[in-house]
Amino acid sequence: MEKELAQFKLSDEDDMTFLVEVDRPPVTSGRGSGVQRVAVPGTNQLVIEASQSLEAALNQVRPVISEVVSQMKSGLTTPADAVEVTFGLKLAAEAGVVFGSVGGEVTFEVTLKWSKDQG
Repeated sequence: MEKELAQFKLSDEDDMTFLVEVDRPPVTSGRGSGVQRVAVPGTNQLVIEASQSLEAALNQVRPVISEVVSQMKSGLTTPADAVEVTFGLKLAAEAGVVFGSVGGEVTFEVTLKWSKDQG
């Protein structure tokens, strides 16, 4: 898939932006569809304007992460002392942040740790 630069705002509260290489969004037709392009300040380069800030996108992911950790902590007969969840996030200009996939699947790697003898 072809790549393109997208400009994300850091938060909805300020104008600080950063550039990210993303998959080129599909070309759509029709009124009001497609992506907006904006100029990078101080250059003539046009980039895709992300539909939401990084802050807003991460706010959508937090409940999923919280639920995975909560279920791993409370759903065990012998609760773990530590729960570690590893997953991939991908920035997308139109969708914000999405869980990254490999081969069409999203994978969560979960590590449970017990620091003392539970016997």
